[in-house]
Amino acid sequence: MNWFFPLLTGTLTGLLSGFGIGGGTLLVLWLTLAEGFSQLRAGGVNLAYFPCCALPALLGHVKNRLVEKKAALWCALFGIPACICAALLAARLDTTLLRRCFGVLLLFVGWQEVFPQKREGENGP
Repeated sequence: MNWFFPLLTGTLTGLLSGFGIGGGTLLVLWLTLAEGFSQLRAGGVNLAYFPCCALPALLGHVKNRLVEKKAALWCALFGIPACICAALLAARLDTTLLRRCFGVLLLFVGWQEVFPQKREGENGP
């Protein structure tokens, strides 16, 4: 029965990832906090796990015409080289500095989520 909670966690985080809710983050948290994985190992598992969830989600979004193909092309053309450059840079930086930069990024994103700025012509609360 010790396989049940890991299977349930993988299934739930996969579903959340498909909906764009950040299931990969939840999976890494589960692996590090509950399963005792190192951060590096949990990140590696998440990278191996991601395509299994992302591909079906992408196919579903394409089928439902929810993907702007031109925007996706531009994102891929610039995003892939940017990811490669960022990974090479991150491999050379001190881990403490990376953690602090990531913390600042999380604070910034959290601030934007809690206090969104209204755009011109936008209605809502």
